[in-house]
Amino acid sequence: MRKAPVVRTGRRHDQAALAEAVRQIRAYFAGELTMFQFEFMPMGTEFQQQVWGALDAIPYGATTTYGKLTERLGLPRERVQAVGGAVGANPLLLVRPCHRVIGADGSMRGYAGGVERKVQLLTHEGALQPTLI
Repeated sequence: MRKAPVVRTGRRHDQAALAEAVRQIRAYFAGELTMFQFEFMPMGTEFQQQVWGALDAIPYGATTTYGKLTERLGLPRERVQAVGGAVGANPLLLVRPCHRVIGADGSMRGYAGGVERKVQLLTHEGALQPTLI
């Protein structure tokens, strides 16, 4: 992954927390979980954390646009690019649902995990219809 976050030194390895994360991710992909309940330490700027909080509020199975997200945050329209940058800097790709943010024209904009994965996640959540080829 191009923009995957780097694990910082000094972090502790908590086997129990990891087991819970694995359990929740498996439940998500099994269709049994629509919202993750993880404890984590936010590691971004105040602005990034504000944007990431707005990502957390996008419901399972729904999408929003960068413009609507900017508006929801009460920011002027010219800040949409900065909002997009903060969305792209999200280190918790699946857990903090940045995949639910799409272009105003309905197009799949960048996703650090790859646009094809973004489409798969939105299809899994029912926000997109599966394509038949």
